[in-house]
Amino acid sequence: MVLLRHEMKQGRAALILWTASIALLLAVCILIYPEMESQVNEISGMFSDMGSFSAAFGMDQIDFGEFIGFFGIECGNILGLGGAFYAAMSGISSLAKEEKQHTAEFLLTHPVPRRKVVAKKLLAVLLQILILNIAVIAITILSTLVIGERPEIRPMALIFLAYLILQIEIASVCFGISSFISRGGLGIGLGIAALFYVLNLIANLTEKARFLKYLTPFGYTESADIIADGRIPPQYLTVGILFALAGITAAFYRYGTKDIA
Repeated sequence: MVLLRHEMKQGRAALILWTASIALLLAVCILIYPEMESQVNEISGMFSDMGSFSAAFGMDQIDFGEFIGFFGIECGNILGLGGAFYAAMSGISSLAKEEKQHTAEFLLTHPVPRRKVVAKKLLAVLLQILILNIAVIAITILSTLVIGERPEIRPMALIFLAYLILQIEIASVCFGISSFISRGGLGIGLGIAALFYVLNLIANLTEKARFLKYLTPFGYTESADIIADGRIPPQYLTVGILFALAGITAAFYRYGTKDIA
């Protein structure tokens, strides 16, 4: 528990900053919806007729004028990108920072198995992601009540669940990479998150690139698919879970055998 508390304390400032930023942007996005609602038909028609741009962001499949469509596109992008960057940052630095900050020699001389160190650090990353999402959901509910909207619970819950799983997958992949590097690797983590996002945009542009959705967690967070089907796309979700498990497995194996500088 000491190690877990220490990890949570170290990541507290970043958690507060990212949570506040994402929650604030979501609140502002929701609060401006009533101003746009009066122009529903014009906005929805305009966005649905923008060709490849509309397809890239899924705006050709849902009614952008309805609150759930507006939330899925506008707020979903905020939560998706913000959450992905935070998860990548948390995961990529978790193990590598011990060598970068020269604290590994102090940590690993204690009678604590390396597997337990990895487990506690992974748990800390997942807890921070969970806290961020709980806070964001609370702010979303409050903001929605303020503007007097009562969206359906199921699609909203599925959208939030999809983005939570996305963050866990990205954090797990970056956590696994963290065990192979000896520096902070912040640029690597943020680059991976950005790459996943771009791959999904490319996959939406043409059927020939649709296979890319299997490689990116953003493939199962498409609000248009979730709202239309009433579920998270299982084919992409299954692959995402496998990627997450592979990252975690790699972290336990590599960190347990590597020479720590």
